[in-house]
Amino acid sequence: TANNTGMSATELAGSVGLILAVLVEVGAVLGNGTLLVVVLRTPGLQDAFYLAHLCVVDLLAAASIMPLGLLAGPPGLGSVPLDPSSCRAARFLSAALLPACTLGVAALGLARYRLIVHPLRPGARPAPALVLTAVWAAAALLGALSLLGPPPAPPPAPARCSVLAGGLGPFRPLWALLAFALPALLLLAAYGSIFLVARRAALRPPRGTRLRSDSLDSRLSFLPSLRPRLPGGKAALAPALAVGQFAACWLPYGCACLAPAARAAAAEAAVTWVAYSAFAAHPFLYGLLQRPVRLALGRLTRRALPRPPKVRMPQAWHPRTLLQRLQGLRKDPALGPSEAPEQTPELAGQSSSVSEAT
Repeated sequence: TANNTGMSATELAGSVGLILAVLVEVGAVLGNGTLLVVVLRTPGLQDAFYLAHLCVVDLLAAASIMPLGLLAGPPGLGSVPLDPSSCRAARFLSAALLPACTLGVAALGLARYRLIVHPLRPGARPAPALVLTAVWAAAALLGALSLLGPPPAPPPAPARCSVLAGGLGPFRPLWALLAFALPALLLLAAYGSIFLVARRAALRPPRGTRLRSDSLDSRLSFLPSLRPRLPGGKAALAPALAVGQFAACWLPYGCACLAPAARAAAAEAAVTWVAYSAFAAHPFLYGLLQRPVRLALGRLTRRALPRPPKVRMPQAWHPRTLLQRLQGLRKDPALGPSEAPEQTPELAGQSSSVSEAT
């Protein structure tokens, strides 16, 4: 009975994990596809190039390594075995797309830092094409490191097709440093600087304020309120969400890269799908939290949805017609309600012009 209970609990946990993984996959495809359409059809977004790049990387991951994580096993959640050549290809894609994503997020954070902190110095901004070329060069180099790892074990031994369990061999610490530690430091520096600038702007008094007189009322008005707030608290929301999401999704995977291969293999599926959840979180974090993106999405949604037909009121019950009838009844009180002449807008205009002429 204990064995049956243990097996049923294991199967239940596997089923729940598979359902959550499918939801992450669907969210990544729909969210990034929608955000990419909005970005491409909305001119004027200042960081559109970096947003579009992040959506493309997430869609590539959702079309390649995430289905492998659903179907293949191990380290995926499925049971389809991979041959050695497919296993090496899965290693390369995983080792290249994950750094492309994390470095792309860091590039987006640095671009927003330059737009907010140095908006009047366009010469200090490198070209987005140059930045993203460097991102993909680093991603290709890190992907090539996976090909130098030990070859996959032949069947029937389980083929570890990820970078965690032997996929990079001795290069795993270097890969973790360049793929996770460096983007995390860049992101923390960028959003930390944005928060400091926003907090200084919140603490600075507005222009044109008058100095208060040294009276009892003015002294009492300077007393702190019962519920004090940290200045710049609203400005801290976006940096905290960006840095917190990056740490929550990628820190377990980066730590697993530094752990021994046996321990990394035991937690491989869990930390891998926690990292994959970043692909589904990016459209909401970097898209819907931005007001221009929300406005553009609402505009495109209103254009796509069919408009309901306008309900036209009968002419007899139109407000202007009713007002003209009431005015006619006031001018001719001898007539009853049933004998009151019916005026059209044209006749009313003519009568008013005649009255003005007389």
